[in-house]
Amino acid sequence: MTTAARPRHTTANLLALATIALWASLATLGASLAHVPPFLLTGLGLLAGSVIALPLVRFDLRRLAVTPRALALGVYGLFGYHFLLFTALQLAPPVEANLVNYLWPLGIVLLAPLLLPGVRLAPAHLLAALAGLAGAAIAILGRGAGAESGGAGHPLAALGFACAAGAALIWSSYSVLSKRLASTRHAFPTAAIGTFGFVSALLSLLCHALLEPAVSLSARDLGLIAVLGLGPLGGAFFLWDAALKLGDARQIGVLSYLTPLLSTLTLLWATGRPLTGSIVLATALILGAAVIGTRAR
Repeated sequence: MTTAARPRHTTANLLALATIALWASLATLGASLAHVPPFLLTGLGLLAGSVIALPLVRFDLRRLAVTPRALALGVYGLFGYHFLLFTALQLAPPVEANLVNYLWPLGIVLLAPLLLPGVRLAPAHLLAALAGLAGAAIAILGRGAGAESGGAGHPLAALGFACAAGAALIWSSYSVLSKRLASTRHAFPTAAIGTFGFVSALLSLLCHALLEPAVSLSARDLGLIAVLGLGPLGGAFFLWDAALKLGDARQIGVLSYLTPLLSTLTLLWATGRPLTGSIVLATALILGAAVIGTRAR
């Protein structure tokens, strides 16, 4: 890495860490809103998050226009990922499905050399990715998977796990392809995430109207949904896009393994559960993976 490129990569890694911090709150907020149907929750959250784009373009909606290919990629990422993830969590045991979903950081590390010109996978990246995957598995399964895995043999569980794997593939490929589009005529500004979120929100709300029962939301529900939209289901996407455009997708993919760890720690804090040996081991593996991955050249 050249000396001139280092400040950009440092900024990108900081933006990625800010994104990860926001995503770490998703599970806790989601638990507080577990009574809200998932498509309604996703739709309202993305709708709230898309508002962030307005000050970025100085309230000029024309600056949110994107090419059809960029729009298709954005909806593929935001709507497709959440559609498959929530389906997986409904059909398969949630902890195991969530574990499969957290293959997406590994997907970013491995897909970057395949989809981005001039990018190669170093042995250190592969080692860091595998260590991070092991840490993610320990962090999630150590949360008590044994108590929740009774439904693993259900006939629909296999479909649920397939949906979780599909969600991981969608988010990792979306992340890498959005960086690839940045060097083409289909490039889009980070503010265009608002366009992707708005269209994805409409699709999610349509799914809610067709597939889910109508519910009434309290003022507390609406407040938490607003926080969700401005944070892990909205603002995080803008930070993520900026990080990917500035930095090394392989390094950011490895850093992403901090997400399941921080999410688990946040849940432990919110529920008052004690820190366990498995979480300590997961911390060592994930932080070690992040150090190795970010130092690899």
